[in-house]
Amino acid sequence: MRVGITGHRGLSRDVEQQVRALLDTAVRSWEPADLVAVSCIADGPDAWLAEAVLKHGGRLEVVIPAREYRESLPDWHHPVYDDLLRRAVDVHETGLQTSDSTAHMAGSEILVGLADELLAVWDSKPARGYGGTADVVAYAERAGTPVRVLWPEGATRN
Repeated sequence: MRVGITGHRGLSRDVEQQVRALLDTAVRSWEPADLVAVSCIADGPDAWLAEAVLKHGGRLEVVIPAREYRESLPDWHHPVYDDLLRRAVDVHETGLQTSDSTAHMAGSEILVGLADELLAVWDSKPARGYGGTADVVAYAERAGTPVRVLWPEGATRN
């Protein structure tokens, strides 16, 4: 089972804890030997799923949206990103240089193409910018990739 991830970044600590629990529950429903997370490993749900799958005994494939992607992530996340990237069994790249919404969407399209199912940490609201979670969900639905929305009841995003 190849599981892709998309989701909102910048969630509160309380919502993060709830989302991590939802992701852990989802991950435990699969056999570790058959489980591969497909993630861009950004801060937030991307990294949380990757960590959960690796802890469960699964494998990780990383999609890098742009050569400048790592530098576009928060400095505090770089050690986590670097660790997850080192642990990846495969890395897929878009070939794009600039880490912008176009590159992020291109990376998400590759991710969806690799996944048997997409987990979406999504409040079901429109994307705040091109390539946001809602856009990735819509793309997955058009591509025929099953989407499972994971969102804590009553939670809001900043």
